[in-house]
Amino acid sequence: MSSFEDLSFSAEGFSGKARLFPLPNLVLFPHVMQPLRVFEPRYRELLEDALDDDRLIAMAVLAPGWESDYEGRPPLYPIACLGEITTSHRLEDGTYNVLLLGLQRVRLVRELRPARSFREAEVELCEDYSPPSRAVTRATLRRRLRGALVGILPSLPEAQEQLDQLLSTDVSLGVLTDVISYMLDLDLRDKEALLAQMDVHRRAELLLEHISIALTGHHPTRWGELAFPPQFSAN
Repeated sequence: MSSFEDLSFSAEGFSGKARLFPLPNLVLFPHVMQPLRVFEPRYRELLEDALDDDRLIAMAVLAPGWESDYEGRPPLYPIACLGEITTSHRLEDGTYNVLLLGLQRVRLVRELRPARSFREAEVELCEDYSPPSRAVTRATLRRRLRGALVGILPSLPEAQEQLDQLLSTDVSLGVLTDVISYMLDLDLRDKEALLAQMDVHRRAELLLEHISIALTGHHPTRWGELAFPPQFSAN
């Protein structure tokens, strides 16, 4: 079993209630680590509450039109990623630097009435689905993704070591799609669509389409600016 597979989430003891950390420019995926800079008072309260409890935060994505109500409760995309705080460091000014590990997709069932300065929701855990009758297709998709990744390696010198490590491990198709989707500089809505796709085969097909379009120069995807791990994302 690879180190990526070891990051799977155990639902035992999970309450089904999640703190929401919505951002307009970040889609977190399972199996990856995201640095965060937390400075808004409401999200500092969220972080401190999580640190005192289960260390879990659901990274949600603000839906289009959020600009007019950012300080309030603007609409969110329905699929988020539950993450666990692995490390945190409180700075002298009261802000935090955090490393958040993506654990599992969650569906926002209903947002709870406000009890704190941050948002909370009832969520349900979402499992990957791989049609058992398509084992051959699954192997083919994994092989095609590995080939596509090799094709873009020259454009990603900053991530060469990490990508080599990923290619050398026997990770599942679901993990492979998530890690690549996170690493590549795709449009935010494309990333959210990949996060929302539970059918692993369809997710791999969508990702291959994005990579193919980008490699032919007909998509604004930028490979060269990628860093892995990524830079801190500010709330």
